[in-house]
Amino acid sequence: MKVYIKIYKKKKMPNRLLLLFIILCFSFFLILSFLPKEKPLDIKKEPNPQKEITEAPPPLKESIETIQKGMTLSDILAQHNFSPADILQMREEVKPIYDLAKIKTGQEIRIYSSQDGKISALEYDLDDESYLYIQKKEGIYKAEIKKFPFEIKIRMIWGIIKDNLPSAVTGKGEKELLAYMISEIFAWDIDFYTDLRQGDLFKIIFEKKYLRDEFVGYGNTLAAEFTNQGETFQAFRFIYPDTKEWDYFNFKGDSLRKEFLKSPIKYARITSRFSHSRLHPIRKVFRPHYGVDYAARIDTEVQVTADGTVTFTGWNGAAGRMIKIRHKNNYETMYLHLRSYAKGIKKGSKVKGGQVIGYVGSSGESTGPHLDYRIKYGGTYINPLAHRFKPIKPLRPEFLEEFKKEAENYCFSFDAPLSIFSCLYNSI
Repeated sequence: MKVYIKIYKKKKMPNRLLLLFIILCFSFFLILSFLPKEKPLDIKKEPNPQKEITEAPPPLKESIETIQKGMTLSDILAQHNFSPADILQMREEVKPIYDLAKIKTGQEIRIYSSQDGKISALEYDLDDESYLYIQKKEGIYKAEIKKFPFEIKIRMIWGIIKDNLPSAVTGKGEKELLAYMISEIFAWDIDFYTDLRQGDLFKIIFEKKYLRDEFVGYGNTLAAEFTNQGETFQAFRFIYPDTKEWDYFNFKGDSLRKEFLKSPIKYARITSRFSHSRLHPIRKVFRPHYGVDYAARIDTEVQVTADGTVTFTGWNGAAGRMIKIRHKNNYETMYLHLRSYAKGIKKGSKVKGGQVIGYVGSSGESTGPHLDYRIKYGGTYINPLAHRFKPIKPLRPEFLEEFKKEAENYCFSFDAPLSIFSCLYNSI
């Protein structure tokens, strides 16, 4: 009788993995070998004195009051047994820190009291970042402005444009505000209403702020990447260590900010472009159209596209209500057919790029609400959509190496799988 024995050979471990396994084992052995051997301590047991047991004070009761229109601080505090004398004393002693007569409608006042009803402290939200803290000590009201103890979490999302940027961002579980933050970063290169195409890609690394485990808003955008019509734009936030000033730069160190924004309206549809011969919609004759028409709803905000000085506000015939602004390097911008001007906008006013200067209307010769936006360079009209504007303030050379190290880390995160990114940043 023949006996057949079948031998199963084990697959050999690849040489590299085997070598790595041996090195790890040997390293672990060495670590254990060099660890100091602890001798058992000769501990004498002594009778422990009985510790004095103190009870924790009972928690304070929190009462939240929302300031209604026409309501004063006295109206609120009177409901919590504050006498007129107490309220007057509080106002006077807190005034060097904050004037309580300036409390705003819609803000909250939190009042903390003990179980017997005695007021311990008050808190009033000044803005999204800070609050006023008031406490009475030894008969005197003391106040200080404190920062909210936000917990900052770093997150990343990426997506593909199907309709528009806000819907793509909300489809990832975030708020529309994040979409506007992205559009503001790339506003000098991309018009997010006219330039977007289906299939455009975006990636963004950003901060989310939490207070008492509740999401309360977004922090800084740390890095972003946007691919529009096949061209990729990157933005990396960098803070100068000496001045603490910050800006967004591309990987080469060029500022994303240019001499002029791409559009005077954040989200608007172009209905007519720059042309040397266009059929006028009212006069029905062919004539030059030296601007770009943006259709938008009445009262849509119009922003100035660069820093400058207002040289004219008023009615200008067929242009209707109009604003002219002089900029450096021999540029001038014009905003036509406005309904009204923003507060403080008048001849001689200094304005900053992105500042709201007026509101869309249909004044002058106009067939509907829109903005006619024009630019002159050296006294000659230029095409706002075709002109190449120069970047401003590139990264200071002495910080380029440090900046590139940070940018490389963000680039790695852009290329890494989302799961790896989450593991890395959640462990920080």
